[in-house]
Amino acid sequence: MAKSASLDEYLGALSDEQRTTIEKLRETILAAAPDAEAVFSYAMPGFKLGGAPLAWVGAWKRHFSLYPLSKAMLAAHGDALADYEMSKGTIKFPASDPIPYALVRKLVETRAAELRKSSS
Repeated sequence: MAKSASLDEYLGALSDEQRTTIEKLRETILAAAPDAEAVFSYAMPGFKLGGAPLAWVGAWKRHFSLYPLSKAMLAAHGDALADYEMSKGTIKFPASDPIPYALVRKLVETRAAELRKSSS
């Protein structure tokens, strides 16, 4: 996928299924951190909390990604993440499987708590 310059351009380049999933992921992130600020950077939709990176999502040909995967998130939810491919800083959810939105919410809640703790 070519890099997009805006959220509208990004969403417009996705299939209907991808767009629906990305929008649901964005809703899930906001439900976990209602005070997060929506941003578009790194050519992907994301959110900041208190000016710090909270979460980004990406749609790829065979998976959806959630960034960043911090040490705190991995420590708190490592067992639940065992079935998913991870690489430095990201978790990949196969496009062929249902997205575990409840897990995404828990991950984002952990990340938000981590950011709030580090800013106090």
